[in-house]
Amino acid sequence: MRVRSSRTTPARHRPLGQDGPMDPSRSADSLTDGAPVREAVRAYAAIQPGLHRATDRFVELVTTLLDDAGINYLSVTGRAKSVASFAAKAARTVDGRPLYADPMREITDQIGVRVITYVHSDVAAVAEVLDDQLRVLDDRDMGEETAREGRFGYASRHLVVATDDATASAYDDLRDHVASVQVRTVLQHAWAEFEHDIRYKGNVPEEHAPDLDRRFTLAAGLLELADREFETIRARLQAAAPETHPAADPSDPRISGQELATFLAGQYADAGWSHTDHYGWIAGLLLELGITSLDELAGLLTSVDPDALIRRMGYKHPTGAVRRLDDALLAIFGEQYVDLKGNAHRVPQLTARLEKLRGPESAA
Repeated sequence: MRVRSSRTTPARHRPLGQDGPMDPSRSADSLTDGAPVREAVRAYAAIQPGLHRATDRFVELVTTLLDDAGINYLSVTGRAKSVASFAAKAARTVDGRPLYADPMREITDQIGVRVITYVHSDVAAVAEVLDDQLRVLDDRDMGEETAREGRFGYASRHLVVATDDATASAYDDLRDHVASVQVRTVLQHAWAEFEHDIRYKGNVPEEHAPDLDRRFTLAAGLLELADREFETIRARLQAAAPETHPAADPSDPRISGQELATFLAGQYADAGWSHTDHYGWIAGLLLELGITSLDELAGLLTSVDPDALIRRMGYKHPTGAVRRLDDALLAIFGEQYVDLKGNAHRVPQLTARLEKLRGPESAA
């Protein structure tokens, strides 16, 4: 759910050696000269300890949404902004005037969540899931903004999100909070972290700054090419998924995660890869259902139309192979699937999805 709101534009990428970050050794008080800023910092210091719990809950919420959507990702992490970092940001000026008139309201990354994906298409998929499941107050694609200026450099998707009516009941403690969510590929993350580390140290000699800026730009361009190659590699592997399945271990009744991954790559050739752990997890659900062979699973899946399931679910983003199987099992077994022991943690979500599967198909 997208809700636009006005927001102060954050500081842009600065050349090395110019207007660098605040010295981390300076105290919060030394960073705040004006009374409004000092008051904001004191107010933030009072609430900051409580933000750690809210941060953990936002990480839990985002992780749950991505897992439920079958999105493949490397990690979901979070942090509550430190008082010193808040003070440094609140004290920023542009042309001698404060950047933030009301720091407590306008600094929206007090709670920060970061999602790292493997390839660039998954960045868009994550953003679409968040847009579909939460209130999106702001959404900026920093990579697109950089590209429109004809440059290479910082690339990350920045969203400011809050709970909506559907998630508020389970996350009532987040009702009065917003979170800044950064979504980027692992290569974009490597560039951003290294560049930030160099800039934060603030010890680049002025005579070396232009050359280092040029090298950072060159590295950003090379990593963008590498991201594209990783995307191509994944697409090629999905298109060339083998039709034969690896031999099963006769001593283990479960379908192994590797076997299932290979099978699903052929079964749902147009689906994205799922999180590695999820193949083993859904194999456990198959065992609960008494399904212990790929032949048995393949025969079972012929009873449902996968395209019809997608239309009924009304997906706005590409779903992973495990999610596609999850939908099929839900459609076939209904309440029996919802009631499996391995699904105890997501009964409300499965119940809502089952209602969708039994309802009319969404318009294409």
